[in-house]
Amino acid sequence: MKLYTFEFDGQRRIGAERGGRLVDFSASPDIPQDMISLLRGGDAAMAAATRVQAGGTITHAFSDVSLLAPVPRPGKILCSGLNYKSHIEEEPGSHLLDDPRFFSKLPSCVIGPGAAIRHPGQRFQVDYEVELAIVFGTTCYRVSQQHAMRHVFGYTILHDVSARWIQFKDANETMGKNFDTFAPMGPCLVTADEIPDPRALRLTLRLNGHVMQDRTNEDWCFPLPRMIEWLSMAMTLEPGDVMSTGTPAGVGCFRNPPIYLTPGDVCELSIDGIGTLVNRVEADPYTFLTQPTS
Repeated sequence: MKLYTFEFDGQRRIGAERGGRLVDFSASPDIPQDMISLLRGGDAAMAAATRVQAGGTITHAFSDVSLLAPVPRPGKILCSGLNYKSHIEEEPGSHLLDDPRFFSKLPSCVIGPGAAIRHPGQRFQVDYEVELAIVFGTTCYRVSQQHAMRHVFGYTILHDVSARWIQFKDANETMGKNFDTFAPMGPCLVTADEIPDPRALRLTLRLNGHVMQDRTNEDWCFPLPRMIEWLSMAMTLEPGDVMSTGTPAGVGCFRNPPIYLTPGDVCELSIDGIGTLVNRVEADPYTFLTQPTS
């Protein structure tokens, strides 16, 4: 099932795709009316959603709604760094890790399909990264690899946008990754049953129509169960939390010469079985109140 969060007639709603149209769940009293509540509702809520997807009479053309991020405000977003062998090979000084590595993106960064990525200025070296993200459906803490995948509700696309100047200046990854609008997600949340083998998906990023990244995640350093096991060692993962799985080679900052996003650019991120996430880059220049020293 492909689940969506969308706006129609001034109201935020959730629904599912059927036959190229969007089935609206808002009229069903058995279905929670936001995505995280739907996940928390467990099997009963999903059974009701399945019934309405099959027989619901309130539907919309996709052109008549505004799609939002499928989970507009995740509790946590944890992103895996250096999880593709090809990305390690292109980054000077990096090496294969012994264990998975994660950094955080903040819920306030999330935007949906069609929303603008706000560009603070050329100096910030704004870069792109296509990533497969998982969304947890049940609470997960200190799970084994054997049981890790039972906690995965589904998959979406995450665009890990970065201000490389800030990220690499003083090793300030948290700030460089967390400018507002730097986490586009979508276009939908695909339930795990529709993607039985997440290791065999192709990820593609096009910038103004030109292919910049194009790999399968068979290039992963660590498989999903290992990543979940390692992450859940430290923290409780809850329904609606997001874990992204890294990016393949082709990012802008390691090209020769580097290619960074500029206002007016259009980013199209595609992953097999999920769809395409499209966002335009829009100028939002920052004027320094205090000049940086480097």
